Amino acid sequence: MKVHFIAIGGSAMHNLAIALCQKGITVTGSDDEIFDPAKSRLEKYGLLPEAFGWHPERITPDLDAVVLGMHARIDNPELLKAQELGLKIYSYPEYLYEQSKDKLRIVVGGSHGKTTTTAMILHVLAHCGIEADYMVGAQLKGFEVMVRLSHTAKVMVIEGDEYLTSPIDRRPKFHLYHPNVAIITGIEWDHINVFPTFDIYREQFSKFIDLIEPIDGIEGTLIYCDEDAEVHRVAVENRRTDIQKLPYVCPEHRVENGVTYLLGTQASRLQAAGTAAHPDAAGTAAHPVPLQVFGHHNLLNLTAARLACRQVGITDEQFDEAISTFEGASKRLELVKKSDSCAVYKDFAHAPSKLRATIHAMREQYPDRRLVACMELHTFSSLTQEFLQQYRGTMDEADVRCVYFSQHALQLKKLPPLDPEEVKKAFEGTPSGTQASRLHAAETAAHPVEVFTDSAAMVAKVKAMDWKDANLLMMSSGNFDGIDFNQLAEEVLI
Repeated sequence: MKVHFIAIGGSAMHNLAIALCQKGITVTGSDDEIFDPAKSRLEKYGLLPEAFGWHPERITPDLDAVVLGMHARIDNPELLKAQELGLKIYSYPEYLYEQSKDKLRIVVGGSHGKTTTTAMILHVLAHCGIEADYMVGAQLKGFEVMVRLSHTAKVMVIEGDEYLTSPIDRRPKFHLYHPNVAIITGIEWDHINVFPTFDIYREQFSKFIDLIEPIDGIEGTLIYCDEDAEVHRVAVENRRTDIQKLPYVCPEHRVENGVTYLLGTQASRLQAAGTAAHPDAAGTAAHPVPLQVFGHHNLLNLTAARLACRQVGITDEQFDEAISTFEGASKRLELVKKSDSCAVYKDFAHAPSKLRATIHAMREQYPDRRLVACMELHTFSSLTQEFLQQYRGTMDEADVRCVYFSQHALQLKKLPPLDPEEVKKAFEGTPSGTQASRLHAAETAAHPVEVFTDSAAMVAKVKAMDWKDANLLMMSSGNFDGIDFNQLAEEVLI
């Protein structure tokens, strides 16, 4: 079998190409530019194109399939040639479904928490010796690639992104996976360039529920965060009676000496969320379970993963043993370096709810330390004047708040310039006319948000601070224009 990738250098695309190569399929590909780590990894497997650019002559009638990446345009010369030859053209998610349609598909959707929840499920399955195929949006410890496809696995775990499928298919990716077990971790408006209103965005999750399918005569399952009002709304409003709905809330826990422990019984927490306890629920553990991750949002992700693992026969005792060794996904509250009195973390947080949850997690885990939080406005949505208002108060729990954005990024995304003062107002703003707003105004006056358009200036400010009994949190879906986090941590911890 021969498969050609148009835009093979994408983070998801190159992993799928490697997965197919490992499966014994002949893979070729093209792209106009490829950067590391994709470049090195494609080269390792003999999949790096000999020359960059688009080459229609590579599209031949003997190809069994063409996989089209989101990076390619609708007038791509190779795409036009494939269409002319009448070849089967798949988007990335279409091809994943094609490879998994005979497996039990667990699809993790939501505006936040997808990668971590997916990673937790995979970690537990591996720990319990259950073979699984997967697609996840970050490099995971113990997993060589971000996509695995095999002939033998009976389970496929997929991180379900709500962004568009391909240049010629405007459906959200997670609509194409047809889950047997669907998870919704949270709903918060994002991708405003393709979902111009929150109602349109929320509707994508309602459709996701409608696409849940039974398998082998067993009804489909929806697992959803009952603490999220919007998730609760779409789950309750959905009138399907042929699926089981499993709401979840945060499990009982405590933080002691910088370690989070699971407590109590999972069954009772599920009942508190408004559903009967699972018949196999044996309680979280007879003894507290120490975790290597922390934060309310991660405990919610953990509970979603637990419910998903139950669907493939994993007991709570097995889950607890496995999850106690889970160290987190890359760039998700990832520890860079620490000393006895200081720790430096990096996180993928960029959307408003992610900022709030990550900062709260740091505050809860280290209540006696000063918190310096730096975030980068990097995505299309976050750099949009209208969407900026969604960030109001999201960094309030930090003692020092720094926001960075690049004017060059605005130019690349063809967005109008942003005034740093307007960004500052958006982060500090609160509704007027209340006692709470007056208190907030006094607090922000004492600890104002500082906005930077030069990352070097922000780094200089950070390095000049006193780091005794203080933590640094760097949050971005980018890299602050090339900051070396390890080097920064070394200099902060001196």
